[in-house]
Amino acid sequence: MSKAQDPFYIVKEEIQESIDKLQSSFHQWERIRPDDEERRHLTKELLANSESIEWQVDELDKAISVAARDPSWYGIEAVELENRRRWTSNARTQVGNVKKAVVAGKENGSTASVMHRELMRLPNSHQPDRSNLYSTEDNDDFIASESDRQMLLIKQQDEELDELSASVERIGGVGLSIHEELLAQEKIIDDLGNEMDSTTNRLDFVQKKVAMVMKKASAKGQCMMILFLLVLFIILFILVFFT
Repeated sequence: MSKAQDPFYIVKEEIQESIDKLQSSFHQWERIRPDDEERRHLTKELLANSESIEWQVDELDKAISVAARDPSWYGIEAVELENRRRWTSNARTQVGNVKKAVVAGKENGSTASVMHRELMRLPNSHQPDRSNLYSTEDNDDFIASESDRQMLLIKQQDEELDELSASVERIGGVGLSIHEELLAQEKIIDDLGNEMDSTTNRLDFVQKKVAMVMKKASAKGQCMMILFLLVLFIILFILVFFT
């Protein structure tokens, strides 16, 4: 299977694009002041996207583990499996580093914001109410995350259906081969039965001839004839069953 058709590389490209966007947003986040409202909004977005990407990487890692149980069945070499594991590990590390930095910056930003309000003696009541805005943004993040999960599940189901279809085709091929073998065995048995019938008819014919000769021959002639027919029977038996 080529890389363009391999579901792993399709999902890998999508995850890599998400990681690139995450890192771009993270660099933008680093340039914003800790007490800026835009930074708070970007912090929520980065954390939500990090969790979504981590989930996708975990699901991809599970698929790799399934393929590793029987690589020959999936047509994947051990080197390719190791490369895939290495990529998921690196992806998880990249996302984890961004997530740790954002969480640390969020805690430091919260502390700095409290100190700033104390120094400026600005009560919290003077801050604009953004709870509704955050709630809407959280819902959008949740919907986007669930959409990504559903897309990944659909791709996994498609892959499993393809594998099931291939298994059914293989089983059908095996069944057809068994049917052809049974037909060949049946023909051999029929030929053997015909040969046995022919041999039986020959023996019956010989027995009738012997009976007729014995009725006409004398006692001495009968003994000679019996001996001759016995030898002839042994020869015919050897020719029929051992040649």
